[in-house]
Amino acid sequence: MQAHQTDFSSGNVYRNIIEVAVPMILAQLLNLLYNVVDRIYIGRIPEVGTTALTGVGLCFPIISLITAFTYLYGNGGAPLCSMERGKGNDKEAEHLMGNAFTLLIGTGIVLTIIGLIFYKPILYLFGASDDTFPYAGSYIRIYLLGTVFVMVSVGMNPFINSQGFGNTGMISVLIGAVLNIILDPMFIFVLNLGVRGAAIATIISQFCSAVWVLVFLTGKRAVLHLKWSCMWLQWKRVLRIISLGVSSFIMAFTNSLVQVVCNATLQVYGGDIYVGVMTVLNSVRDICTLPVMGITNGASPVMSFNYGEGAYEKVRKAIRFLTILCVTYTFAAWGTLRLFPEPFIRIFNHSPELIAKGVPALHIYFFGFCFMALQFTGQSVFLALGKAKKATFFSLLRKAFIVVPLTILLPKIGNLGVDGVFWAEPISNLIGGCASFFTMCATVLPELKHEKA
Repeated sequence: MQAHQTDFSSGNVYRNIIEVAVPMILAQLLNLLYNVVDRIYIGRIPEVGTTALTGVGLCFPIISLITAFTYLYGNGGAPLCSMERGKGNDKEAEHLMGNAFTLLIGTGIVLTIIGLIFYKPILYLFGASDDTFPYAGSYIRIYLLGTVFVMVSVGMNPFINSQGFGNTGMISVLIGAVLNIILDPMFIFVLNLGVRGAAIATIISQFCSAVWVLVFLTGKRAVLHLKWSCMWLQWKRVLRIISLGVSSFIMAFTNSLVQVVCNATLQVYGGDIYVGVMTVLNSVRDICTLPVMGITNGASPVMSFNYGEGAYEKVRKAIRFLTILCVTYTFAAWGTLRLFPEPFIRIFNHSPELIAKGVPALHIYFFGFCFMALQFTGQSVFLALGKAKKATFFSLLRKAFIVVPLTILLPKIGNLGVDGVFWAEPISNLIGGCASFFTMCATVLPELKHEKA
């Protein structure tokens, strides 16, 4: 069967973005199910559901760190491939993809070894207690065994999307997500494996996704092919990939850092129950930011290709379209969360105490959520156009320079306590989002005024 490919060089730029973005939104939704389905089922384990959910929540910083490396190479290499294709240089694009693959495999092996050796002290550092560690340790030991599968399935999928095969990229995620949904209840409840069953289901699902990605990229339908001859690392290519991908890495890495600081601070001011609340809020945030990520990831290859081709008017139209979609959606999402907070918490747990503490925390955490769209928009434009330094700076600014210090300081001000931890997020969205977006407008848009010959 012939895979549908979007031609970025022709047609309406809005249609091109939608053609790639819609399957990518669905793919993001399905990708989210890997973790969300685990949390939903784990939160419903009889008698120990809340404690088990809190324990698995402590593993998120480690999972985020692994994801950060997939972004480093995948989000760093894929826009470069699109730009090289726009220039008509498919050979260089294949070498970039091959180098990214080698980096993903090598890093996955190293992370597996380090994680299995040091997971216990790391989890206690991240806020584990003697009650939650057994669940956190059981989950992460097994999850780490599938690190290479995660690296390949998540890290190489952007190279499918960068070639215009949005539907194929969606299917690679669909395979793993559907398997995860089917296997989770079987391993958790039928085989009575608890959190270990959730981890086993996840790595089996990721393995199948990785196989699909590799079969496509080595097959006849792909425009760019994964070849042995392109996998030998070349320093200049590695440097280009890492230089552009480091901003995405920092965004994911600082997410991990923020989770660690939040969990440790909440453990001091509120105990295990508030670590559980933060686990749920992170899950709700993942759900609500998913369409924004799909839209920005869908627009990125379109902008990269046309920027490489010198079609600047199309790039400007893409930026305007991207901004309108993201701001409109996040404003609507904020309103929905404000009006109906409790159903979003009940997705993951029905504990009356967790719901009672979670609803006011959710109102604070998502206040001014629409400013998050500005961060995503500015960041995606910098990445798509290869503006590595600006992308890196604004990745660091919001999380490392704003959220982390506020998370530590605000609980001590005016007896805010745990509320101070939750206020750090909306404040960072306002400051970081505006700084990223308006800098993009001031520096990128003037460059796009004149078409290349």
